[in-house]
Amino acid sequence: MPDTRVSFSEDEFSEDAFSKDGFSEDQLSRQRRVAEGFGADAARYDRTRPSYPEALLHRIVGARTGLDVLDVGCGTGIVARQFQAAGCTVLGVEPDPRMAGFARGRGLEVEESTFEDWKPAGRSFDAVVAGQTWHWLDPAVGAVRAAQALRPGGQLTVFWNAEVPPPEVLRSFGEIYRRVVPDSLVARQWTASTLDGYTMLSGKAADGMQQAGVFDAAQEWRFHWEKSYTRDEWLDQMPTHGDLGQHSADQVAKVQEGISAVIDAMGGGFTMGYTTVAVNAALTPA
Repeated sequence: MPDTRVSFSEDEFSEDAFSKDGFSEDQLSRQRRVAEGFGADAARYDRTRPSYPEALLHRIVGARTGLDVLDVGCGTGIVARQFQAAGCTVLGVEPDPRMAGFARGRGLEVEESTFEDWKPAGRSFDAVVAGQTWHWLDPAVGAVRAAQALRPGGQLTVFWNAEVPPPEVLRSFGEIYRRVVPDSLVARQWTASTLDGYTMLSGKAADGMQQAGVFDAAQEWRFHWEKSYTRDEWLDQMPTHGDLGQHSADQVAKVQEGISAVIDAMGGGFTMGYTTVAVNAALTPA
């Protein structure tokens, strides 16, 4: 199982980052460096990363209030704050102290630990959730750890936001990344839609839940939505995607200049499509 002592916070990947058994060694090393960099600018990460559709929260919470929720890899608390707003009591687990500190500053309770090492210590939860983080875990081990923290009938739900850019955005942005940083992960991300990669991850998550042997049959949910960006908003969030931050300042500047010109040519903004892919399973009552 890969070492997950890096930030569980949301990160990008390309489908070819995985072998049939998980990350390839080269891609795993690069992904670790990317993930470890998120905490360096936690405020930007929190400010620019998208949240999740209310329809997803409604499927998990429904009309209930006062649920106890465990957020695995809570990062800066993007997911946790949404569940708090829905009337839940949330505990976050996050190994990056910078991310955890930021989340605490926003009023969240966070324990610093990898999920593999974290202990419920007699506590139990109505729901265990993980937004854009579950692929850092062995999915079967993660499912077992979640089951140990859930009350009978409690739900495990893991989910990812997949960007589904309009064809002209995919083509134009991709040309810039491939020209300036051709060997980067982010260049591969803009070769085609990442949705297929997230579909693969959801399948692995469902298999892990089945292997744990204590969950009902897993269900996949999908939610389609959109978010509009101005040029400055998109440029602000660019450093939080892929491995762009691993390249030289000159390369980063050239990418930003190219993307800026493309967005200006579109009228100063564009609308990004998103598909939130979720896998949900309920703990089988003992």
